[in-house]
Amino acid sequence: MPTPPAKPSFELMTSRNFQSWLISQKASIAFTTYQVGKVFMLGTNPDGKIHLTERTFPRCMGLGGNTQTLWMSSRYQVWRFENSLQPGQVYNQYDRIYIPQMAYTTGDLDIHDIIMQPDGKPVFVNTLFSCLATVSDTHSFRPIWKPPFISQLAPEDRCHLNGMAAIDGQPAYVTAVGRSDASDGWRDHRRSGGILMDVRTNEVVCQGLSMPHSPRWYRDRLWLLEAGTGFFGYVDLKTGKFEQVCFCPGFLRGLTFIGDYALVGMSGIRENRTFSDLALDQNLADRNVSARCGIQVINLNTGTADHWIRMEGIVQELYDVKALPQVIRPLLIGVQKDEIHKMISIE
Repeated sequence: MPTPPAKPSFELMTSRNFQSWLISQKASIAFTTYQVGKVFMLGTNPDGKIHLTERTFPRCMGLGGNTQTLWMSSRYQVWRFENSLQPGQVYNQYDRIYIPQMAYTTGDLDIHDIIMQPDGKPVFVNTLFSCLATVSDTHSFRPIWKPPFISQLAPEDRCHLNGMAAIDGQPAYVTAVGRSDASDGWRDHRRSGGILMDVRTNEVVCQGLSMPHSPRWYRDRLWLLEAGTGFFGYVDLKTGKFEQVCFCPGFLRGLTFIGDYALVGMSGIRENRTFSDLALDQNLADRNVSARCGIQVINLNTGTADHWIRMEGIVQELYDVKALPQVIRPLLIGVQKDEIHKMISIE
């Protein structure tokens, strides 16, 4: 008989003190990989060991919302997950169970970052159409903002608009890889043409960036990832300069915060034009290290990487990372297994 094919391997490793750190923070972490279409929930068991679950959604990317309501983008849908447990309630040792309550069909818009507004509605980066948009009850999306240099809404990914930072639940800043108004024109600007824009004023507040991603507003400072160099840092809004804080060995996407720490998503580097000819290559070589897939935990007070998560095997790229404060052991329900048939709750 022929030998059955081996299952794809997956291994998750952590730094020696990561588990005790996560317990001390009273938090858990959600992260996505569009490469294999998985959303992971990482928390801790009552015995202090890491607890990891995964569910399958095609090309899942952006994560937004809070510990009660999560929004997530996938290949042609935007999903809303709702925690079905009451405060203090535990089910099979899980203190949050996120059930898919609604999915808007958008078509393949290449949705990147997503946030939740105070009214509960999502706003997402519609990368294919180079705009910010929200869901529609009757159409694929409703555009709400586009960069002033984009002359029209067209499915051409002109500037690779990708990241969005919210202030008080409203879109405030966005990142784009290149200021282009032509189809796929951003690829000519990957090395140093990236920009950070203020959505409220239409002004470019920082330029000369290398593939910027994941802008986030935290503790009155605008943080972002310069994926083309491998640096996590912040933008001085007075000078318009990107201040490097810590080098992370990978292509950076996905940024979230827990207390005094930043959690940065890292990906390996694909052998294609998007990832090639970047300063990241030389920065890795200078440090004699290969690009990794995982999450780096950076101390904001010292700028050092105090802890890390590393993944090997089938998962080689991450997109978004989201902290879940005051959540110890979360579970997200998928739509491909029988478990969703049995998840019934009464309001």
